[in-house]
Amino acid sequence: MRAELYGLIFDTPAITFYLWSPWRASMLEHRLFEAIGHLPNVEIEQEGDEFRVHIDDGKTWRTALQNIERIMKGWQEEAGSGEERRTWYWLIDGDTDAHGYDHAGERACLWAGIRICLDRSNPGESDKREDLDMESFGLQIWREDEKPTRRQ
Repeated sequence: MRAELYGLIFDTPAITFYLWSPWRASMLEHRLFEAIGHLPNVEIEQEGDEFRVHIDDGKTWRTALQNIERIMKGWQEEAGSGEERRTWYWLIDGDTDAHGYDHAGERACLWAGIRICLDRSNPGESDKREDLDMESFGLQIWREDEKPTRRQ
């Protein structure tokens, strides 16, 4: 599958969306995951305290990305006029040693998550910006030589 993320192009067998510890996740993280879980041809898997959705089709990936953007733009617009400014960013992370393994001994891959920023400062005031990582929602971009296993 060819997956494009704002000009970055990945050839990957699949992308997996996660909702970790749903009982601790914010409502925004639940909304993002539910928007992915309701796409056609995807199935939500639950194991322990995490939910997963595997996507292995480029068209479904593009729709998932559009759904995330729509929800995040709506979240930005929910801010009261003049009260705060809201922004959000994708964080892409990956680490590997010289042998292709990450810090936990797993095969290296890329992870992406979302950081939200709340700016409550007024002109002339000191910075009142708060950055929060959405730690319960994220996605994994699989290596070309690996593919997620699905429960039967």
